[in-house]
Amino acid sequence: MIHVKWDREILHFPVPPPETKLGKLRTDLAEYTHLPLGSFKLIHAGAVMKDDSAPLTAYKIRENSTIALIGGHSLPSASTPVPPARPQPKVKEPPTEQSTITAIRSELDRVRTTLVPDVDALIDALTPSTATTASSPTTPTQSFSSTAQAPHFPPHPTPTSSDHTRLSELLLQSLLRLDAMHLAGSDWPEARAERKAAVREVQGVLDRLDGAWSAR
Repeated sequence: MIHVKWDREILHFPVPPPETKLGKLRTDLAEYTHLPLGSFKLIHAGAVMKDDSAPLTAYKIRENSTIALIGGHSLPSASTPVPPARPQPKVKEPPTEQSTITAIRSELDRVRTTLVPDVDALIDALTPSTATTASSPTTPTQSFSSTAQAPHFPPHPTPTSSDHTRLSELLLQSLLRLDAMHLAGSDWPEARAERKAAVREVQGVLDRLDGAWSAR
C-alpha cells in the first residue's frame, strides 16, 4: 500500500504498477477526493513531484511510501466577479544568488526557532520516560517531563492528532517554500547546496515527528 496524507486524513491505495505515470496517480487522487485536478501538489521525500509524464519509479514510490497532498482549494468558477483593477505594484528586482541564500537561511531559521521546539515538546510528551532519563535535572525538558523532580512545573498535556497534523502541515509548507525558491541554473552552486541542505534538515524534522507519532 501507499499512503497519502491529505489534511487530517491518511488515504491508503494499492501500490500502482511501476510503469504508472505520475499524471495517472494525480488524476485518480483528484477523482477520489473530488478536488480540481490542478488545485493540489504532491510531495514525496521532501520534493514536489511535478512531471506528470514521468513514471512513479522516477520518484522512488514503493510499498509503504507516504505522499503528501497539499492544497486542494476549489478553483474560482467562471461566474466569480472580477475584482476591480488595482495599481500595478513595483516590479521586483530579479533575485541574486546572495539574496536567494539569505531567503533559504531565513526559512530554515524560522523552522528552527518556531517549529523545532514544538516538535521536540510533542516528542517529549509522547515519550516522557525517555525525556526524563536523557535530560539533566536543570534543563527545561526535565522540568516539563518529570513532575517528581520539578513539581512547580505542570506536565506536558497529551498531544492530540490535531497537534501532529498542525506541525506536519507547517513543515510541509516550509518544504514547499524552499522548493519554490528560484535558482538561476547551475551557475549558483552555493545557493543550490544551501537549499539541498535546508530541505534535508526540514525533512529530517518531519521524519522525527512522524516517526514518534507512529510509535506512540
